[in-house]
Amino acid sequence: MCLLLRVRSTYHLAAAVLVLLSQPAVAESDYLDPATGYRLSHYRAVVPDTVPGGKRVTTEEAEQLFKSGNVAFIDVMPSTGASFDPKTGEWRLTKKHVHIPGSKWLPGVGGGNPGVALVTYFAENLGAITAGDKTSAILIYCQSDCWMAWNAVKRAASFGYTNIYWYPDGVNGWTDWDNPTAPAEPVPVTVGAPSQ
Repeated sequence: MCLLLRVRSTYHLAAAVLVLLSQPAVAESDYLDPATGYRLSHYRAVVPDTVPGGKRVTTEEAEQLFKSGNVAFIDVMPSTGASFDPKTGEWRLTKKHVHIPGSKWLPGVGGGNPGVALVTYFAENLGAITAGDKTSAILIYCQSDCWMAWNAVKRAASFGYTNIYWYPDGVNGWTDWDNPTAPAEPVPVTVGAPSQ
């Protein structure tokens, strides 16, 4: 009886392994939109070495840019919660977040297909942050191994920004080197007609 159970268990294990091995491998390119090139899902994964329109920087370089005070830091970490309230534009958060001090937190703008409201939100905030100067230096980050920042750099470049730094180690790399953080407050989304 014991031998029969072992044979059955071995058979089921072997069958499971065969099923897994017969599954087609998923390439990283399978997560990219062929029309736009943006990453559409599985955002927490190893990122490439380069991003269209941006210059990759290390933690040491990010520290130097931070100390210079001449670069706007933009956090694109997605919010945890129910997105923004469509009536007020306030973000409904269920989890607090910390980021590099002085950063502007623009949740959701690094999605592969964030929708018109968030694309507009990103464009408007970049305009406000840079005072409309598309040559102003900006640094975009999220967490380590996060395609949200990669997408956001590519999107900012599509808006015409030409001096974009990409910090792929993100807030994780920043804190690994004992750099300071600050509580993050997301910038509200402008909704409806402007008030008179």
